[in-house]
Parts: sequence; structure tokens; C-alpha cells
Amino acid sequence: MIISVASGKGGTGKTLVTTNLAASIGEVELVDCDVEEPNSYLFFPNREGETSSDCTVKIPVIDEDKCTRCGRCSEFCAYNALAVFPQDVLLFKELCHGCGGCVLICPEGAISEGTRPIGKIFRAGSGDVRLLWGELNVGEPMATPLIRSVKAEATGDLVLIDSPPGTACPVIEAVRGSDFCLLVTEPTPFGLYDLSIAVQVVREMEIPCGVVVNRSGMGDRGVYDYCEREEIPILLEIPMKREIAEFYSRGVLFSQEMTEWQERFAGLIARIEEAIR
Repeated sequence: MIISVASGKGGTGKTLVTTNLAASIGEVELVDCDVEEPNSYLFFPNREGETSSDCTVKIPVIDEDKCTRCGRCSEFCAYNALAVFPQDVLLFKELCHGCGGCVLICPEGAISEGTRPIGKIFRAGSGDVRLLWGELNVGEPMATPLIRSVKAEATGDLVLIDSPPGTACPVIEAVRGSDFCLLVTEPTPFGLYDLSIAVQVVREMEIPCGVVVNRSGMGDRGVYDYCEREEIPILLEIPMKREIAEFYSRGVLFSQEMTEWQERFAGLIARIEEAIR
């Protein structure tokens, strides 16, 4: 089963929920797909066997001796990654999506495929939790190829995906293929607005979803009324407590210190399984 944890905005508590859930149930793969700023692994300081490898994407390689500057490749490229001039062909590698269309369309066979690194994939273990995360290289504009590669490394029976914030392409790539999407929100007007957008996204992708309300007890009832109206189950509430915030700020899993929460997080999995059925 693949459970993705997402929200419509940053700072709602996706990592808080994902890390504490993983630590409470064990025998799980925790995949941090927020590759621009991964931090889930920081909550597991006793990591063992950490390894890393490069993540690469395909880019065209131009053979200047064969190229006739016909311009077919630049006309084909939907992302304007190629520009053909009388004396040269320019490649804007950051714009290339690696589709390989330019290789197929070149009438002279002057284009082949090469690769370039865009980030790294890290692997480690912490007890019975397997950790996977990606780190995008500074300046890289596209996170989705790295997210796709990190997800491909997860092969366990239970996979938890810590998604990036927002509802743009990286989030869609992170939640794609999930059996269930856990949407973390807060009971504020901002939380409600972004939650409603996230719900639209997962429904368009036909992924069942439920809600975790973080910092409950603050704000208003808007989120609760919305979930009731849209028939979205609220599966867990985490109260607005200074103690929980202090643990989180120190990089400590609060469920390991407030042990009653281990059972609550374990029960969350049972409620998700029931919602899927």
C-alpha cells in the first residue's frame, strides 16, 4: 500500500505526520519527495548504511559534423530547449525534458542521447524504517524527474510518501500511483483554501483521500464544515500544543516522547485501510 501525505500549502505539518506515523508503525519505507528541501531523514538521527547515487536525465548531444542546421529539432521541441543558428546549435539543458523527440526527428542522424546529473538519491535505515530521499542540485528547475526516480526505489509493502508543498507538478508526481492521499491541513482560512485546491487535485487523479487536522483548537470551524459538506473523513486531529512544537523544533519525534500518540498513529493506518475498502 502506498500512502502519500500532502497538503495545499507549506508548513501545515506533512513531515510531522509522516515521520511520526512511520516511527509508530514500523516496517515501512519513508520516501521524502520534497527534493528541494528534504528533511524527513533528520528526525531519524541513528541512521545506518547510508548510501547515495546520482540521478541523471537524458539530453541531446549534437554531432556538429553531421548537422546541416535544418532546424527540424528546434521546430519540434515544445520546450524551446534547442535553438538553431547558421553556424551553431544551442542547447538550453535546463529546459530539456529528455523526451528524445529530437533524436527521432533529425533527418541526418546528428543527434544522440547523453545524460547529465540533476541531483542525488539517498538511502538509509533506522531500525525497521527504511529511508529514501532525494536532493535536487542547486539551480535545477525541474524536480519531477528526481521525484520519479526516488519513488522507483521504494519496493516495500507499506510506503509513506512525504510530498512537496503546494499543488503543482512536483506534488502531482509525488502522489501519482498512491492508494490513498492523506491531506494535512490547519483550521484557518488559509488552510481551508489550500485544502480545497488539494482535494480538487486528488479527486481529478481519482485517489481517495482523508484529512488530518494539525494544530486543532485554533482558528475556526471552516475546515470541519468543508469536510462534512464534501464527505471527506477527518482521520486524526493533532492539538495545538506547545510541547509538540518544542519537540518538533528540536528534531524529536513527539510520538516517541508522548507515547500515547503511537497508538493513535497506528490507528490512523487502520482508518485509512477502512476508508480504502
